Amino acid sequence: MNFKKIITGLALSMLLSTGMAVAADFSKGLQAAQSGDFKTALAVWTPLAEQGNAMAQFNLGHMYANGYGVPENDKTAVKWFTKAAEQGLAEGQFNLGAMYDFGDGVPENDKTAVKWYTLAAEQGFAMPQYQLGIMYANGRGVPENDKTAVKWFTLAAEQGYAKAQRYLGAMYDFGDGVPQNDKTAVKWYTLAAEQGYAKGQFNLGTMYANGRGVPENHKTAVKWYTLAAEQGYARAQFNLGTMYANGRGVPENDKTAVKWFTLAAEQGYATAQRYLGAMYDFGDGVPQNDKTAVKWYTLASYNGSEVARENKDAVAKQMTPADISAAQDMSSRCLESNYRDC
Repeated sequence: MNFKKIITGLALSMLLSTGMAVAADFSKGLQAAQSGDFKTALAVWTPLAEQGNAMAQFNLGHMYANGYGVPENDKTAVKWFTKAAEQGLAEGQFNLGAMYDFGDGVPENDKTAVKWYTLAAEQGFAMPQYQLGIMYANGRGVPENDKTAVKWFTLAAEQGYAKAQRYLGAMYDFGDGVPQNDKTAVKWYTLAAEQGYAKGQFNLGTMYANGRGVPENHKTAVKWYTLAAEQGYARAQFNLGTMYANGRGVPENDKTAVKWFTLAAEQGYATAQRYLGAMYDFGDGVPQNDKTAVKWYTLASYNGSEVARENKDAVAKQMTPADISAAQDMSSRCLESNYRDC
């Protein structure tokens, strides 16, 4: 994962205590940046940053990290984030932590990432609280400690940060760092799901599908799986496929099941690939096709499914050597094109 997926954006305000003239200059740069005129923003903010203005330093770091108005340069981004972070700017501390977390512009260093995340998190900033929870949950840069992870996830979740709400739900779901509690898991999954977070929607769908923490309700499970699946979340696409294949919460529809299995399979999700292979193997929702069945079984086997390997071998016994070779070529094209040519 690239840190730019989590990095915070431009600082949008300037405290008047910095001086009216400085605030006016900062605002001029901000207006330019917001209109897409990053060259003007760079010209305005660079002198402020060189004079030690933390907000301007942070914004320059953001521009260099993303190539806004300047050639992208992670080392220069780190330089400016460091200057802002050392002045106590939480956004700068978080982004600097992310640079060390993902090794952008500096050698990857989990301990240093934790240091900067902690400083930002202690200022009440939700994103570093969440990232710090991840570090403790996975033992990265600190000894693994689920209780401490729960602490940080909770602080971020209570501020409405959807990723933290979903992760906190998972901690209660599996009893990591807290007593296992399905109802509390559902509470946090729901809050994340209602913000449109696909993983939270998937988890909430699963709770309804299995009647955990809520009464079993397949229609509601389908609702949440669909919302997550439509965002491209492979696990939700697969689960939605199984709901259609088995007529759970929706009328049984093998064609629709194939649609969702295919979308998940094309993301490399092994279980969906195996199920899709079976649909072609038996002609459910699609015309029966041994070569296509073997293709998907082969891909699922490549991705670790032993059952798919056994299924592939069983089907291959009924095929000619030429058809087996064609199926293998199809599988190879899929992998070589990262599933674009399947």
